Amino acid sequence: MALAFKARDLIRSRLNILTEAAIKPGARVLDYGCGPGSYIIPLAKLVGPTGLIYALDIHPLAIRAVERIIIKRTLTNVVTIHSDRATGLPDESVDVVLLYDVFHDLSDPARVLKEVHRVLKPDGIISFSDHHLKDEEIVDKLTAGGLFSPGPQGKLTHTFAKNP
Repeated sequence: MALAFKARDLIRSRLNILTEAAIKPGARVLDYGCGPGSYIIPLAKLVGPTGLIYALDIHPLAIRAVERIIIKRTLTNVVTIHSDRATGLPDESVDVVLLYDVFHDLSDPARVLKEVHRVLKPDGIISFSDHHLKDEEIVDKLTAGGLFSPGPQGKLTHTFAKNP
């Protein structure tokens, strides 16, 4: 599987996708369902030394892969979270949540969206991409509970704003 991710990353740069999320230096980003860490290195560059990345995944092997990246690259702005839903983060502490190619696989997406809503700052956003879902499905699923409103759609991602 890691080989498939590497091939995908060569074809479509992770930085190109992240650009649509408008992540700024100093931002706090939650990479929900981080997998083997494809976004970690470009994210670390975008948030800079004053920013912070939370890499969350249910699979221990994914967390270990991210931890290897952290060690190899001596990244000091990445924290791993091994969990199936709960982040353990404080309320309104995250600027951007990345939900990239994970939503279709969630066992309880409504509870995940509640957790994401809880940790997002009032002006926070979700940057969403999932090639398993059609555009109208994405909008319907993310807005159904009233927690999020659709924002701009990029070429590669959808953006959703947090509702009060």
